[in-house]
Amino acid sequence: MPSVEIIRSRSNPLVRRLRGLKQKSEDELCLIEGPKLLGEALGAGLEIVEVAAAPRFEHSREGPTLLARLLSAGIQVRWLEDNLLDSLSETETSPGLVALARRPLFDESAIVDGPAALVLVAVAIQNPGNLGGLLRTAEAAGATGAYLTYGTADPLAWKALRGSMGSAFRLPQVRGNEPGPLLERLRERGLGIVATVADGGTPYTAARLGGPVALVLGSEGAGLSEDLLRLADERVTIPLHPPVESLNVGVAAGILLFEAVRQRQKERT
Repeated sequence: MPSVEIIRSRSNPLVRRLRGLKQKSEDELCLIEGPKLLGEALGAGLEIVEVAAAPRFEHSREGPTLLARLLSAGIQVRWLEDNLLDSLSETETSPGLVALARRPLFDESAIVDGPAALVLVAVAIQNPGNLGGLLRTAEAAGATGAYLTYGTADPLAWKALRGSMGSAFRLPQVRGNEPGPLLERLRERGLGIVATVADGGTPYTAARLGGPVALVLGSEGAGLSEDLLRLADERVTIPLHPPVESLNVGVAAGILLFEAVRQRQKERT
């Protein structure tokens, strides 16, 4: 049991601050739950503002190592009564640890510059779990970054963070663009614009994905508008065996991203 005071009141300023961020994210801060994601955030160099832990966390499997890491980094841990900490959790079984961190800042030029640019453009993907999986897949494929247009979920919302398993801390990303002007700007910077469509497009294995390219994906329900499709240099389709009509957006992104990787590797041999 920690020897310092344990916070037991729901009206404590720290508790109110954490609960407020749980209900509504901020532009500068994000809320992280659990030792795995906190470790990923530390590894990615995020500034950890505050950490709150339940007393039981000190005796958990990950507790001693992570607490020592926080101590060596000069990060103070505040202790909350178990039930109070659990009330802040989004999971059925709380890991007993939450943290407040400053959102990462990314250099946009790292996303689009260079002959190997492989960019993901997420258009109005509102499901945070799907978005998190999308970012994890993009990082796994070696994508240079992502643009998350207006209407897309917050990549640092709790469900998105769990889906990305820390990729949202590392994969360069820019939020908040209008999709039409964004695609025009990417084309001006030398990227090919490849839009996904359910049918009628070029089979993905025949698409031109070897050079600098932006892969544009819409939500599973609405897809991409005709206005955006007209801005594409190429429309691609993943052939599906009927009666299946669509794939999870993260699965579709994975197929296209790794096809781009395959084509690039082939060109180098």
